[in-house]
Amino acid sequence: MRRSGLGRGLSELISGEALARTRAVLEVHIDKLEPNPYQPRQAMNEEALEELTLSIETHGVVQPVVVRRTPEEDVFQIIAGERRWRAARRAGLQTVPCIIHEADDEKMLEIALVENLQRNDLGPIETAMALRHLVQEFGLTQDQVAEQIGCSRSSVANSLRLLELPMEIKEALAGGLISTGHARALLSLSDEPERMHAIFQRIVDEGLSVRETEALVRETPPIEESEHQEQPGGEPLPGAQPTDPHIQEVTRRLRDNLGTKVAVLPKSKGGGTIHIVYHDAEDLDRLLAMIAPRQPRSYIRLGDVRPQ
Repeated sequence: MRRSGLGRGLSELISGEALARTRAVLEVHIDKLEPNPYQPRQAMNEEALEELTLSIETHGVVQPVVVRRTPEEDVFQIIAGERRWRAARRAGLQTVPCIIHEADDEKMLEIALVENLQRNDLGPIETAMALRHLVQEFGLTQDQVAEQIGCSRSSVANSLRLLELPMEIKEALAGGLISTGHARALLSLSDEPERMHAIFQRIVDEGLSVRETEALVRETPPIEESEHQEQPGGEPLPGAQPTDPHIQEVTRRLRDNLGTKVAVLPKSKGGGTIHIVYHDAEDLDRLLAMIAPRQPRSYIRLGDVRPQ
C-alpha cells in the first residue's frame, strides 16, 4: 500500500496558518507545553534564538504553535514551533497561542523533520539520524521516507550513508569542521579506513577544499607489484587498481553518478570488469532503478512489431 505524503499544505501546518483558518487558537500556559520528544535538532542556534526572543518581546508570538494532547489533562506536546515556545519563555510570556492537531508519533517526527529541513536548521548528521529513525522506528522504506519529506530516494540514501563514517569524522561533520562534500568524498574509502583517516587529517590540518579532497581520494595509492598480476584468463586480481587516466576518469564518473564506490578493472587483452559496491538490499534496488529500470508496459520494442 502506498503511503500518502505530508501534503502541499505542510508549510502552512508547520506555521499554523492552515489550522488557524479552520480551528480556534487557544492561549496555553507556557508551563503546560512539552517539547517534541522526536525533535531531530540536537542543538539550537543561540544567536537565532536570541533574535527570535527580541522579536517576540516586541511583536508577541505571531504564528501559533501546533500541539497535540497528552494523557495528562491540559498538558500538550509541541508538534511544530518549539523555537517559538523557548523564545516566548525567554521573553517572559505566560501564555502562547496554540492550535491543537491530532498526530501520532510517526507524524510528529515527519513534521518536525520537514520543519527543520525547510528552515535549514538541521546539520547533516542530525538529518541522517532523523531519517534513520523513520526507517528503524516506524519501518519505512527509503522510498517512503523520500515521499514523506519531499526529496529524492538517492538523497535519503546518501544522507543515511553519512552514519557509516567513523565517529571522529561524524563529530567533525556535525561540528562544521568538515563539509558534507568532504564527508561524501571520504565515504568512497570505506574499505580503506587507514587511508580515509589520513586524508581526513589532511583536510583538518591543511584546510583542503572538497575538490582537493576528491582529487586525493581518486589518486591510486602505491600497491605491490604482485597486485598487478593477472589471474588465469587475463582477469585482474581484486586488489589491482588501474593507473590509466582515462580509466580513472571513467571510474570517477561512474562513482559520482551512482553514488557508491566503483572499480573499473581492465584486462591486458581488452575488456575488463566493473565492480559496483552496494550497502544493503535497498541500495541495490536504488542502483538497479538507475542502471536497469523496469520496462514500462506501454513500451513496445520495434522488433516486436509485426507487419500487418
